[in-house]
Amino acid sequence: MVGPELISPKSSRVSAARRLAKRNFRGKERLFLAEGPQAVREAAGHADTLVELFATLDAAERYTDIVAEARDAGARVHLADEDVIADISTTVTPQGLVGVCRFLDTPFEDVLAARPKLVAVLANVRDPGNAGTVLRCADAAGADAVVLTDASVDLYNPKSVRASVGSLFHLPVAVGVPVERAVQGLKDAGVRILAADGAGEHDLDTELDRGTMGTPTAWIFGNEAWGLPEETRELADAVVRVPIHGKAESLNLATAAAVCLYASARAQRAPGGCRSVTPS
Repeated sequence: MVGPELISPKSSRVSAARRLAKRNFRGKERLFLAEGPQAVREAAGHADTLVELFATLDAAERYTDIVAEARDAGARVHLADEDVIADISTTVTPQGLVGVCRFLDTPFEDVLAARPKLVAVLANVRDPGNAGTVLRCADAAGADAVVLTDASVDLYNPKSVRASVGSLFHLPVAVGVPVERAVQGLKDAGVRILAADGAGEHDLDTELDRGTMGTPTAWIFGNEAWGLPEETRELADAVVRVPIHGKAESLNLATAAAVCLYASARAQRAPGGCRSVTPS
């Protein structure tokens, strides 16, 4: 009995996918890798995004629904042995599915045109894991968009994609925007700019108590190691610190971002906030 045909390790498709681990090839082809069942499922469900899917026989049998959805989305499906998947994958323990996806970042002008109420701006965030995790936090908090400044990490870095756990496919993300342009554009759209900084003169608890958090808001988050430079803090309407009530020295970037974004989300959904709703 002859088994299903597997793609050759020497195939040009395998070589092309392997090259997407490098930023210059991603930028040239405007393609990136999505690894694992969660990311591939999200990519397949995102219109016109999934181009190809490489799957081991075991993964294709285990995730028949994902493979079927990939085919329905128009993606080419290649069955491959584990060595081919390991060659393409950027993880130590591949999960048997690797998708090739089209770039899906959103023009900054489109973000502004949608009149966002809650935005996360990543300024000088260089760690891809941090970038992906903040994107996930923004998605969970119901943010309308994420903006990566031109000094931040590549959105399509494999570590960023993995750390977003599918959130990359859920909300608009603008990339390569100079921080000054991002701030001015958001201000012109009626969005209040808050810079998150451990040395901020304003306290998040105090801001919540004063009722100032219910307006459309963009949070600027900086590099975890050295924070936000003075010139970026000066662009903000207020520099806000997350209060430390215990003995911890500080919070890491993703944790602080989650606290800030959820504080805004809660305030915006409260009576009088910009996302208040009438009880049914």
